[in-house]
Amino acid sequence: MAVFVLDRQGLPLMPCTEKRARLLLERGRARVHRLVPFVIRLTDRRAQDSSFQPLRLKLDPGSKTTGMALVREKADGIAVLSLMDLVHRGRQISEALTQRRAFRRRRRGAKLRYRAPRFNNRTRAAGWLAPSLQHRVDSTMSWVRRVMRWAPVSALSMELVRFDTQAMQNPDISGLEYQRGELFGYELREYLLEKWGRKCAYCDAEGVPVQIEHIHAGARRGSKRVSNLTLSCAPCNLDKGARDVREFVKDQARLTRILSKTKAPLRDAAAVNSTRWALLNALKETELAVETGSGGRTKWNRTRLEMPKAHALDAVCVGEVKAVCGWQRPTLELRCTGRGSYQRTRLTAQGFPRGYLTRKKRVHGFQTGDRVRAVVPKGKKAGAHVGRVAVRASGSFNIQTPVGVVQGIAHRHCTMVQRADGYGYSTVPLTKERESGNGTKSRLAAQAALSHPRMNAEVSRSNR
Repeated sequence: MAVFVLDRQGLPLMPCTEKRARLLLERGRARVHRLVPFVIRLTDRRAQDSSFQPLRLKLDPGSKTTGMALVREKADGIAVLSLMDLVHRGRQISEALTQRRAFRRRRRGAKLRYRAPRFNNRTRAAGWLAPSLQHRVDSTMSWVRRVMRWAPVSALSMELVRFDTQAMQNPDISGLEYQRGELFGYELREYLLEKWGRKCAYCDAEGVPVQIEHIHAGARRGSKRVSNLTLSCAPCNLDKGARDVREFVKDQARLTRILSKTKAPLRDAAAVNSTRWALLNALKETELAVETGSGGRTKWNRTRLEMPKAHALDAVCVGEVKAVCGWQRPTLELRCTGRGSYQRTRLTAQGFPRGYLTRKKRVHGFQTGDRVRAVVPKGKKAGAHVGRVAVRASGSFNIQTPVGVVQGIAHRHCTMVQRADGYGYSTVPLTKERESGNGTKSRLAAQAALSHPRMNAEVSRSNR
C-alpha cells in the first residue's frame, strides 16, 4: 500500500513506497502525520519544488460497501497505488430512526413527557434523501476530500449506471456501439449473477458454468423479461427443458424460494440508484474532471484483465481501462462506526431501560473508538495490546484487538495512538481462488491482518 506524503506546509505530494517512507523517517527527513491511513510529512521539501504525475481516484458506489482505488495514469494503462473499501452503516441509521420513532410514540401514548408530532409542518428540499441514503453520499465524499488532501488527485472516475435496464428488457436493441460490441450481454448477465447468488437456482451448484434459463419456458410463450430469467447449470437446464418449473422442481421449499425471488425487490440496487446522481453532483463540485462508466463495462474490464471480484478492484476497472499493474495488494477497510449516540440508556429485550450512560464522552482523556496502546506490566493481561478502546466511567477499559477483546485494562496503562474519527480500520489481504465458470474467474477471500505485507507493485515517486 502506498504511503501518502505531505510537504512541510501540509500540501500533498506524490505517494511513495513503504520502504522509501521508512528510510525518510529513519533519516529524519519526515515526521509521522497520521497512522491509519499512514501519512508522513516531509521537513525539507515544498510542493512548489516537486514534480507530479496524473493521479485518478476511482469509485465503485455500493449499498453496503463502496470501493475506492487511487491509481496513477500511464500511457499504456494504470498503476494501482492504494485500495480501500468504505463500509457504510445505512442499516444502523435506519434502525436507530425506527427505534426513536417508537420511543416518541410510546411517550405520547403513555402520557409521559410529551413531544408533539411535527410531520405536518415539515418540508423537504429538492433532492432530499433519507438519512440512511444521505449517509452513503456524505461518507463517500468525506473520504474523497481526505484523499484529495493527502494526494494530488487530478481526476475522478465513478460507476454511474450499475445496470442498463433498457438493454436488459430488450437485448436486441441497437444504436450504440457497446450494445453490439464486446459488452453485449454483460448488463443482463451481471444482474442475474448478483440476483441469484452466482449459483444454480435448481441444485445450488457453485463454481460451475451457469447459463441463463427461462423459468417459464420460451417454448410455452415465456417472456424474455428479466423477471422470467434465472441461472442454471448445464445438466439442470437440459433436464428441465420446456417443462414448467412447478413440474420440474419437486422440493416445495425450493420452488417457493424461486417463485418469490423472481420479482423480489433489490433494496441494495434501489439504494445505489437513489444516491448515484447525488454523489455525481457532489463529485462535480470538487471542480475535477469526472469520468463515468456502467456496471457492464466494469465487469468486462475485470474479466478481460482476469482480476478477482472485489469492491476496490471493481473501482480499478471503472471507465476506460487499457491495462492494470500493481493490483495484487491488500485493501484497507474503512468501516463507519459513528461518533457515539445521543441515547441515554440501554434497553432490555422488552424495551425497558436497564442503565444510564455517562454524560461525558471522554474518561481520563480517552473516548470510545480511540486507538490506544496498553502496556500491562503484570497480571493475567500482561503484555502490549493495541486496538480500539471502549471507555467506562470507572477507568477500567476494554480494548478491541485484532485477535479479540481484552477487558478490564486500567486507564493508566493506555497511551493514545490515534483519536477516534468515526471509522474503524483493518487490512484485508488478497488471496486468489480459481473457479471454473464461464471463463477463468477468481474471488476475494478476506481475513484480518496485524500488519501490511510487503508490496511488490510499481508505485510513483516524487523528485525528493
